[in-house]
Amino acid sequence: MQHRRLLTGAACCLFPMLTQAAMPAAYVCPDSVPEASISLNAVPAGWTPYIGSPLYLSAAAPIDGAPARRGQLVPSKERTKQGQTTLSYRLEGPYPDGKWLQCSYGVHGEVTLSRRMDDSVSLCEFTYRKGRKAGQNEIDIDCR
Repeated sequence: MQHRRLLTGAACCLFPMLTQAAMPAAYVCPDSVPEASISLNAVPAGWTPYIGSPLYLSAAAPIDGAPARRGQLVPSKERTKQGQTTLSYRLEGPYPDGKWLQCSYGVHGEVTLSRRMDDSVSLCEFTYRKGRKAGQNEIDIDCR
């Protein structure tokens, strides 16, 4: 009887670890790029740069390869419901330079932050809601 109790105790501690290992990576864009991290170099003579606010998240999407490659992808599906827009991307087939998540900041996406995603990701859905700041969007990302 005591042997069975030990096995149950080990199983309760081992199974949560196996479950965590099988979970896909969570992909989340930072809400903003702080003004302290933005700098302007080589401005025209006589001009003083000033950055008074952070740049807020405006868009997110998967891209084909590293950001310099500019591998923008087209959503395979778009649906709008109750003030939210969801864009779906099918990421099937070869991606020799990897699949990347690109987060865009500023009203027109003037600054991007990108990170490589797991090669096994085959579908991503991005759900947009208007944020509180001008040009800002709150974006839920579900990649699996």
